[in-house]
Amino acid sequence: MSAALVIIPTLDEKENIEEIVRATMARDSKFDLLVVDDESKDGTASIVQELQKEFSDRLFLMNRKGPKGLGLAYISGFQWALERDYDYILEMDADFSHDPLDLDKLLSACANDGADMAIGSRYVKGVNVVNWPMKRVLLSYLASKYVKFITGIPINDTTAGFVCYSRKLLESIDLNGILFVGYAFQIEMKFKAWKKGFSFKEVSVIFTDRSKGESKMNGSIINEAAFGVIKLALSGKKIKSQNGK
Repeated sequence: MSAALVIIPTLDEKENIEEIVRATMARDSKFDLLVVDDESKDGTASIVQELQKEFSDRLFLMNRKGPKGLGLAYISGFQWALERDYDYILEMDADFSHDPLDLDKLLSACANDGADMAIGSRYVKGVNVVNWPMKRVLLSYLASKYVKFITGIPINDTTAGFVCYSRKLLESIDLNGILFVGYAFQIEMKFKAWKKGFSFKEVSVIFTDRSKGESKMNGSIINEAAFGVIKLALSGKKIKSQNGK
């Protein structure tokens, strides 16, 4: 077993899954990989099962039943990892918007530089996004600015989904108490880690829009994030009041 686990949530990712698995397995750092599949209809899970014959000791598959949602998939993956001996748990998308080559940098920021949370950031050094229409770039960039303004969190890319967490950080968060299941899940995890005083480091990465398959982004996910940060900000003030600070 590796000290680090990469979690990839999937929903109909047959075009990308084999390639992303092989790219992850080929990294210099030895990562285990857990694919959390939300009952894909296109055979994604079957492809992973075939690949397990080749990577039997490092590739794992969770066929998740029940309510769908990115946050719920990650929470299931986190809980799976914490039941085992992983020191670091990483999130990564299946569609190559996150470059597997950057996994080593995120792990190093935690394992070697001492961060409790390493964030693959699109906005720590300008705007590093490729193949997105300008409207979507502005929406994402301004969303992070909005979150930073409302909550006070000192992170440039609060909506980033390319993250490495230390085991200690995940163990400190009530995963069953996470409020949001969509876009706002990423914001909530960073907000709660920051409020608990964990250290973080933003690692500059280039985000490339998917070239295969379909995006799962929709209006309800964006609305959850827009209104969710206000709820997070209010919960943060409540915590501050209770602590008397």
